[in-house]
Order: sequence, then structure tokens, then C-alpha cells
Amino acid sequence: MTVVLFDMDGVILEGLRTDPQVYADAADAALAELDADPTPPQRRDFRNHDEERIRTHCTELGIDPSQFWERKEAYASSGTHDRLRSGERDPYDDIDAIRDLGDRTAIGLVTNNRHETAEFVADYFGFDFDVVRGRDPTFDGYDRRKPDPYYIEDALADLGVTDGLYVGDSVTDVTAGHAAGLETAFLRRPHNRDRERPPNATHELESLTELPSIVEPSDSS
Repeated sequence: MTVVLFDMDGVILEGLRTDPQVYADAADAALAELDADPTPPQRRDFRNHDEERIRTHCTELGIDPSQFWERKEAYASSGTHDRLRSGERDPYDDIDAIRDLGDRTAIGLVTNNRHETAEFVADYFGFDFDVVRGRDPTFDGYDRRKPDPYYIEDALADLGVTDGLYVGDSVTDVTAGHAAGLETAFLRRPHNRDRERPPNATHELESLTELPSIVEPSDSS
């Protein structure tokens, strides 16, 4: 197998996604930096990810939508990194299997989360990934999230390969990996224990420790 790519949230980090409070704080910080004074309803919208409403409110407040979005993403990354450093969010206890796998084949991290945070996680937890790809801090970058295979395909292009395995914990991950032409592994975690296996999942894992049997299958018959 040429490369094994991993999702981040729910695979490496516990939990499905970034805490909503991180985005709320990030939006408030970005608005303050841009000297914007939104109404309470506007502020609620800024704290979420509704692009159309954010663009409309930015126009109403006389601020650049792209600049707000970029600053919000940057503050969200900073807040996430603080939470990781403080132990408010932990990695799963089987992630050493990823490091071990890196001694045998190329490995990479491809996530819907922000690229800045993906790079931080790789460095902070000591992963020697051959490629790291997260979403760009733009409206277009947000729209390219999985199930769009854009970021997976971008990672494959960086490595100069076309085949491999994508490991994720959601239907979205399996859909994107399959669309990119990869085998896919659906990883069971506490939050998806009772969900049906996605129809396009090539493999199903109870733990990352099962990966060697997929990547290096036994020659015995």
C-alpha cells in the first residue's frame, strides 16, 4: 500500500469536532480586531458558519467578509491549540499505531479541520507525517471539506501517488476517500459505535492497532 492517510477529529483527537465555544470566542475576537459592533443576532450568526449570513452582516457592518473569515479561523486555531496544551482535549490511546506504521509506509493527515491546527497536532503529538492537509482559511477552503475529495486528492498529488488507504470515523470520510480512489477504513470509536458501516468502507476497524494486518496482510493462506 503506497500511503495511509488519516482523518484527525474522532481518529487522532477525541471528539467529533472543534468545540462550538472555540468558534464563538474566535468570532468575538475577530470582530473586536476589526472594530465591528454587531447586534446580538448578528453576533450569533458570526459565531456559526453560515457563509451567506456572514457575508451579509459583514457588508452591513462595513467589514471585509474574507478578512473576518480568515481572522476567525486563525483565532479558532489558537483557541484549539490552547485546549490541547492544557489537556482539555486528549488524543486516543491507540495513536502510537500511526507512528509505528510510519516506519513501514508513507503516512499523512487529511482533515476538515483548519490546516494550521492539523500542522499543530502533527507537531505537538510527534507525528512524522509525509503530508499534512487541512482546510484553507477561506470561504472556498471551507466549501472544499469532505465529502468533497479535494484535500485528499491534494495530499495524494503532493506525494505523487494515486493509491492507498484513508482511515476515518464517519460516512463523510468514507465517501471522500472512495471518491479519491482509495481504499477506506471505517474506525469505530465511542461516538459511532452503533452506526451502520458505510457501504463504501473497504475495511472496518475496532482500533488503530489493527492497521498492520490491513497494510501488511499475512502471506499465509
